[in-house]
Parts: sequence; C-alpha cells; structure tokens
Amino acid sequence: MRLFALARRLRARPVALEPAQSVSADIQEVALRNRGSLQLRHVDAGSCNGCELELTSMFSPVYDVERFGIRLEASPRHADGLIVTGPVTRNMAAPLRKTLDATPRPCVVVALGDCARDCGVFRSAYGVEGAVSDVVPVDIEIPGCPPDPATIIRALRSLAGT
Repeated sequence: MRLFALARRLRARPVALEPAQSVSADIQEVALRNRGSLQLRHVDAGSCNGCELELTSMFSPVYDVERFGIRLEASPRHADGLIVTGPVTRNMAAPLRKTLDATPRPCVVVALGDCARDCGVFRSAYGVEGAVSDVVPVDIEIPGCPPDPATIIRALRSLAGT
C-alpha cells in the first residue's frame, strides 16, 4: 500500500523545465515565426532508447502532439530546430554539428533527458564525448530519465507558442 501512495505523490509533483544557461532570443524568434507550429529534427546522439520511446508515444492517439502543430521532420533543412537524446558519443559529435549547421537559422536545440543534459549514467564512459551542451549550444533542457510525454509536450508547446 505504501508503494502506491509513493507513486501517487511522485506523479502529483510538478515538473520544472529548466532553461540551459539563459533563454536565447532564437526561441522567441522561432515562436514568432512559427505561430503555433514547430518542426523538429530528432538526433539520437547515443542514447539507450528510453527517451525515444517517450518521444514516439507523444505521437500516439493518447497524447496526439500533432494537434499542437508539433512534428518531427526527416530533414534538418526543413526543421525549426533539433531535439537531441542521449549523451553525445565520439562517433556522433561531428554528425550532430553538421546537422545543426544544416538547420536554417534561427533554430533551437532541445536536450531531451538526463543523458543529454549531463550524460546521466553514461558519464565518464570511454565512448562518450560529453553532454549535448558540450558539443552544440543548447536552448532548452528537459529533465528526466526518461521524461514522460506530458513533460516533453509542455516544453515543446512553450517553444511553439501554443
């Protein structure tokens, strides 16, 4: 019985969304340009796929994130920004930089999950280059291991201005 009470209390806790260093003017410009729409290119920089499962479930009929104008793009050239999951591995550092370079300016970079924010359980692993902010500038960080879809949607809606 205690376990269920603890689970209810944890679910009822408000989740804080943390800006990286300071909220950049790019975020405001992207929100004004899109007016309720946000197209993001997902980059898996070396994660365990926990965040990807939550990202995928946002598009299920339960959450239906597309009703808010939030979509994943196949090409960075058509995206308003990047959503990066996992710590950046040595093999993914250069592709992540190139993907960011291919994204039209202004663009936003979202670090999704604890591993993207500070390497999480992969900290000091041999193949890990570092957190996303060590490789590219990050505008928004979404904490959690993995963050639940509602938290991700809240953060992305604040970017989209909806």
